[in-house]
Amino acid sequence: MDGSLKIGTRGSPLALAQAYEVRDRLQAKHEGLEVEIVVIRTTGDKVQDRVLSEIGGKGLFTKEIEEGLFDGSIDIAVHSMKDVETVLPDGLGISTLLPREDPREAFISNKAENLAALPAGSIVGTASLRRQAQIRMIRPDLEIQPFRGNVNTRLRKLSEGQADATMLAYAGLLRLDMADVATCLIETDEMLPAVAQGAIGVEGRNDDDATLALLETIHDRETAYQVDAERALLAALDGSCRTPIAGLAELTGGDGLRLRGLVASPDGQTSHSVSREGSVSDAAAMGRDAGEELRALAGPNIFD
Repeated sequence: MDGSLKIGTRGSPLALAQAYEVRDRLQAKHEGLEVEIVVIRTTGDKVQDRVLSEIGGKGLFTKEIEEGLFDGSIDIAVHSMKDVETVLPDGLGISTLLPREDPREAFISNKAENLAALPAGSIVGTASLRRQAQIRMIRPDLEIQPFRGNVNTRLRKLSEGQADATMLAYAGLLRLDMADVATCLIETDEMLPAVAQGAIGVEGRNDDDATLALLETIHDRETAYQVDAERALLAALDGSCRTPIAGLAELTGGDGLRLRGLVASPDGQTSHSVSREGSVSDAAAMGRDAGEELRALAGPNIFD
């Protein structure tokens, strides 16, 4: 079909790679479709000297982009789903998910082959409270140094000796064609990823029927089942960047779905985990139920 579409995105190499993937998939399905990439600088990109939990959380990566959807300067927005709030502004929605990439964590170090091999007192660079908590659960003898910035910035900080190791989402490295940077991968049984890690979502206006019809052709339903369960868990916990929360849903064959969730204190001293198995048709309900159980187990103080 003929037509044009403006895609809003952050300007980091990874964000652009994700926007290009959406563009390429759409153009493969719709011959003649013209797509313009519109780079929007968000508050989360501008403020690099503080961790997200101190400056307002994950919504800082989406607010300005969503303003572009409202004012019509862009037609759709491409996000890492782990950066998207569970409650979206009225009139906007995530209509489309691309096939999920590997959700595991990549361990990166020139000092040790894996997390267990780091000497006591080693410094791990990460700004993620979820990673910090799980590192402290596994290796309470390690030090944590906050690391902000895009993939290349964090790798530069590591090479400069600001830390002995760091962790990144393996999905991001794959999309940047940088998989060889990973020293090893951390299995999800050892460290659960962020909710929706590895999933790319496309946000648009709920009343834009023509654009929604375009997007339907690239939507991946299997990823949607996983993300629906994980985000329902997160919503039940009222989760943000200020609370260490992890979750992963996996397809188990047929219409089966397995969900695991974790909530912890930032120091890793207290943690609670749950799991659920059921049908993909009950994905959101499974997530809500698991999240409510985690909230009850954790009690109110863990969110202080």
